[in-house]
Amino acid sequence: MIIDTHCHYDMMESPEDYINKVENTGNIVIGMTNLPSHFDMGYEYIRKYKKVRLALGFHPQLADEHKDELSLFAKYLGRTSYVGEIGLDFSSEYISTRDIQISCLKHILEELQGKNKIISLHSRRAEKELFSLLLDYNIKNAIFHWYSGPLSLIPEIISQGYYFSINEAMTLSTSGKKIIEKIPKDRILTESDAPFNHKNDIASALRNLGLEENQIEKNFRLLMQRIR
Repeated sequence: MIIDTHCHYDMMESPEDYINKVENTGNIVIGMTNLPSHFDMGYEYIRKYKKVRLALGFHPQLADEHKDELSLFAKYLGRTSYVGEIGLDFSSEYISTRDIQISCLKHILEELQGKNKIISLHSRRAEKELFSLLLDYNIKNAIFHWYSGPLSLIPEIISQGYYFSINEAMTLSTSGKKIIEKIPKDRILTESDAPFNHKNDIASALRNLGLEENQIEKNFRLLMQRIR
């Protein structure tokens, strides 16, 4: 069984074909959304599937233009066990919206306090700040998606019981390999980040990691047990 904990099937050329293929093969996929309104558009359609899930998201890159959707995040949160993509992005293109990103994320984390959700996190160039906020709000069951931050922070992230989702591109890059070396096998999950990531084959990622599908499935099942 292939498990994709982070993709954007709502952004694919033919989402319905992709979703039906996943369902028919028996694989598991968690689709991210970038805004609560996007989640609402797909929710009723996805409900009938057993292997395909939809996460409620509020992407940090969209925080400045869509902060009016924060009220919708709270409204829809009870519909799903999965949250993503949320987080912070302090890369050069988005650093100008740093303050509004933090404000929006604090609002979201406040809503998540005390709730059993699996959360997929965007942390580009903001890993330390994001990790600190997770601790401030006592957030559990978080997955750092496509982590590219400091190696020194990884043990602290691990100490809080958090996971990392790894894609094929990470297994092929020098920086990605250094990060993967620091992550215990029992904290690794797989992702594609399709369609934005073109090196997104999970089977290839597993081969490069030297891991079997059943190891990832075991990790995922243990994470799922936390929210039941």
